[in-house]
Amino acid sequence: MAPNRTQPNGKGPGHGVFAKIRLRVSAAREVVRATPGGRHVYRLSVGIIGAAVTLGGLLLVPLPGPGWLIVFVGLAILASEFRWAQHLLDFARERLHEWTQWLILQSLWVRAAVALATCGFVAGVLYLVALWRGVPDWLPDWVVAALPGL
Repeated sequence: MAPNRTQPNGKGPGHGVFAKIRLRVSAAREVVRATPGGRHVYRLSVGIIGAAVTLGGLLLVPLPGPGWLIVFVGLAILASEFRWAQHLLDFARERLHEWTQWLILQSLWVRAAVALATCGFVAGVLYLVALWRGVPDWLPDWVVAALPGL
């Protein structure tokens, strides 16, 4: 039995703001596809935007922030028009789910080690970026003095 997902206004999930936006976007997409050459232009546009978002997210993965989230958004954009991207998105979601389930089942020490390794990797990438691009002005002097080579 499916859970009852009514909104505070008593309407189901298909009547919210996002559902209205989804309907408008879908209608606009069909108008563009109906024009001569519109389907090709639309697919090319989705491909360029989706690839740019995905690649931008991949560049942000080693830095602190939502790199992987941006990669998933880019894949979702591509998946709206390309079947291969939908398969890739499904594969990535499954691997992410498997990883989180595995991590949840591990002891506190393993989870702490994974967190520490992740923080160490991010700190290393930030250090290399600071060596390459220079130290940002907003970084306190005592931090700069503690880091060799900066």
